[in-house]
Amino acid sequence: MGVMTENLAAHSRVWVYQSNRPFTEIETQQIDNQLVEFTKTWASHQNKLAATGEVLHNRFLILAVDEQLAGASGCSIDSSVRFLKQLEQQYQVNLFDRFVFSYLDGDQAQSVDSGTFADLYRQGKINDDTLVFDPLVQNKAALDAQFIKPLGKSWHKRMV
Repeated sequence: MGVMTENLAAHSRVWVYQSNRPFTEIETQQIDNQLVEFTKTWASHQNKLAATGEVLHNRFLILAVDEQLAGASGCSIDSSVRFLKQLEQQYQVNLFDRFVFSYLDGDQAQSVDSGTFADLYRQGKINDDTLVFDPLVQNKAALDAQFIKPLGKSWHKRMV
């Protein structure tokens, strides 16, 4: 996937947050740096987490933790949510809207609300072969193998 997450173990837990708009190249660089700084100090019960983060496709914020070394606790997850809420305010985006669906249009990631997504399908502008992004992947192996897949082989299919 990306440079920061490529060295993580396949079992590492991942969280994917999608922005309702693409980040500019400058914003992507800034957020990548902020994610690195956050994960350097991210801890669970005073144990530093083996964690990393990065932006993929100028739209998806990825946080990842190798939980075999130290697992993320409720408090550490709360701190990541606070951090992401700060990013939302700083960049004027929504990272927690689960009714935003993202797909590839050529080589560009596009995001639309669920109603528009269904309309695009009915109009034939997207179809079962359209590549969609699955923000529900749970670990590094799934991020690598199943983050981008044809709509017809994704849970998105039941939404159209």
